[in-house]
Amino acid sequence: MPQLQTLPATASTDEILGIVSRDGAVILSDVLKLADIEQFRAELDPYMQATEVGRDRFSGNKTTRTGALIARSAKARGMVMNQKIVKCAETFLAPFCERVQLHLTQIIRLKPGQGKQEIHRDRWAWGKRLHDIEPQFNTIWAMTDFTEENGATQVVAGSLDWPDDRKAKPEEISQAVMSAGSVLLYTGGVFHGGGENRSTADRIGVNLTYTLGWLRQEENQYLSCPPEIAREFSAEMQDMLGYTMGQYAMGYFTPPSEPGEQPECVSPAFAVREVEPGTFGGEDLLAALLDE
Repeated sequence: MPQLQTLPATASTDEILGIVSRDGAVILSDVLKLADIEQFRAELDPYMQATEVGRDRFSGNKTTRTGALIARSAKARGMVMNQKIVKCAETFLAPFCERVQLHLTQIIRLKPGQGKQEIHRDRWAWGKRLHDIEPQFNTIWAMTDFTEENGATQVVAGSLDWPDDRKAKPEEISQAVMSAGSVLLYTGGVFHGGGENRSTADRIGVNLTYTLGWLRQEENQYLSCPPEIAREFSAEMQDMLGYTMGQYAMGYFTPPSEPGEQPECVSPAFAVREVEPGTFGGEDLLAALLDE
């Protein structure tokens, strides 16, 4: 069974995706500097400390999960828009969509005594219905060192082609041991789960994931980061949140206004920035739909 591979932060997109396509996951070392981690923690620790633990076995009764990171943290926005990560996500998911969008932002803190999470696939967020496409490209950013003792993420490298009911044997499971500032990249199809925290300190990771532009997001970005907040961001960040068309006719809306006051059938971008009113997704997405 393959073991998790580690690459330097300078690795190319081809190098990264070559391993991800084979193993389902890879570690990029030292992507963040200590100052980046300190800024992230300063912006978000108050929210994390105020977050209640999970209420069931899967979410973890000694685990906290803090979301809405885009609305709350400038550093989180920079991490989501990291050029290398976004390029990997776009390239990996390109066979299945015209554009990618942000799927989830979450600080996952495993407190001491948290047991192992059940091994699972993240694409099960949509149920066990997606078999012929890959819907996700995921990251976990280490805000603390990830060790075997404190619950480094369990990963079953090489499990991409397994049936959903295949159970991993203990010897098939490795852990994403990595230093603070490193990032685990993994697909929606690889089997994985949170580790057991046998240490006396919190293990803190940041789950930032991307998905196909035409799928429903796990974290509802329009509510976690509504237009009155999102309109302050760059157009690229707005589009990543989903304030754009997911396909030619996917995601438009009609402003609820008085007759003739606003245009009909506008892109979600109309809610956060000045755009020319148009019909559905524009000529480029129409051409892609019709294979022109």
